[in-house]
Amino acid sequence: MIKQSADIHVELAKIQKDIQSHLGLDVNSMIFNYTELDGKIKLDLITINPRHNQSFLFHSVTTYEKLDALKEMLEYVQNYREKESPYTIQWTAKSDKELHTSYFRAKDVYEALDKLYYGRDMQTITVFSVVLNPLT
Repeated sequence: MIKQSADIHVELAKIQKDIQSHLGLDVNSMIFNYTELDGKIKLDLITINPRHNQSFLFHSVTTYEKLDALKEMLEYVQNYREKESPYTIQWTAKSDKELHTSYFRAKDVYEALDKLYYGRDMQTITVFSVVLNPLT
């Protein structure tokens, strides 16, 4: 039983590394946040932008097992550019007033804004523009 447990952790680490590699992000720029809800596992992949030191939701998946959640996340990461629209959001944090530009992939403008506001009070960020970019 212990060996199986060790193997699952190795597999989880391998898939996380595959996701990191596919996105081209530093290991310190990604957080795999697991929560359990109603017997299911929700995985939120959070990215951290080192330029302005802010975190954003990249994508969420909900399954019954951690391994399945990571596999679904890897599949999403490998295909999201073909399935979702590109958005550019210009915003400032109330604390610094500098204008920032962030890029998101989402099914619609509401999802792009949800990714921007993930895990924070909406009053802490002022959004100046949300633009649907042309598909390239």
